[in-house]
Amino acid sequence: MKTRHFLKALDEARIVEAIRAAENRTSGEIRVFISSRKRPGHPVLERAARQFEKLGMAKTRERNGVLIYFVPENREFAIIGDKGVHEKCGDVLWANVAADLRRGMASGDFTASILGAVSAVGETLARQHVGNVNRQGLVPSPATNPWIASSLAMGHPSRVTNLMGVI
Repeated sequence: MKTRHFLKALDEARIVEAIRAAENRTSGEIRVFISSRKRPGHPVLERAARQFEKLGMAKTRERNGVLIYFVPENREFAIIGDKGVHEKCGDVLWANVAADLRRGMASGDFTASILGAVSAVGETLARQHVGNVNRQGLVPSPATNPWIASSLAMGHPSRVTNLMGVI
C-alpha cells in the first residue's frame, strides 16, 4: 500500500486525541510513526528501534516510551516498548496489541486499529506508570504534531521489546 493512501485513510485528529487522553493518565510516552521508506531486506524492527532513538523516546525518566511504527509500503509494523514498560508488562502486552493490530489492519480499518493499540498501551501504562502524570521531565515533542510523525512530513533502549506484523 502506498504511504500516502495509508495516511489519507487515517483520522489523524482522533488518533492524536486518543494518544493525548492516554498520556494524560500516565507518565508514559506513546508515539505513532508512519514511514514512507520502502526498504526490503531491512528488518522493520531495526528501523523502528532507530526511529525510537531519533524521537528521543529512550529519554523518558521511567523508560516507559512506546512506539507504534508502520511501513505501509512493505505492509509491516513494529511495536517498540522501552525497558520500564517491558519490565512491568512482559510479552503478553505486546502479543495482544500486535494481534489486534494485525487483525484490524487486515480488515482495512486503519484508524480503529491504531486507536485500539493506543488504548491498550495507554491502559497498561496508566496501571503500571501512574506516578508522574504531571508530564514534567518527559521528552519534548516536535512543534508540528507531537504524537504522529510521518517521514513524508517531517540513549539506545536497554531492552527493546516488539512484535512485527504483516498488514
